[in-house]
Amino acid sequence: MRLVGINIPDGKRVDVSLTYIYGIGVSSAQKILSSTKIDPAKRAKDLTPPELAKLKEFIERNFKIEGELRAQVRQNISRLKDIKSYRGIRHIKRLPVRGQRTKTNSRTVRGNVRKTAGSGKRKVELK
Repeated sequence: MRLVGINIPDGKRVDVSLTYIYGIGVSSAQKILSSTKIDPAKRAKDLTPPELAKLKEFIERNFKIEGELRAQVRQNISRLKDIKSYRGIRHIKRLPVRGQRTKTNSRTVRGNVRKTAGSGKRKVELK
């Protein structure tokens, strides 16, 4: 089933399946369903066309989602880089931005870099 250009899972509850849309989390999904007066326990495949239209119209009117939101986030990051703020410099250097430590545990941002001798995965040698 498609809603605002995104395939949402049919077998899941509506409140859960709405979270598959970028920019809509659990609390946002609950607010949307309460505003549109749709039962959150209903499955996505059981939604009627008027309910789908109501959901689509409410989301488009009140939320920035998917491409528009991703573009805004990208703009915000590039603005931080342009003004050379601390956070912008961390983005430029591909380091953690939100105060995490970097001596260990920053592999997700830096890539899976293993620089110490004992930390790499050992290859099993054939005898």
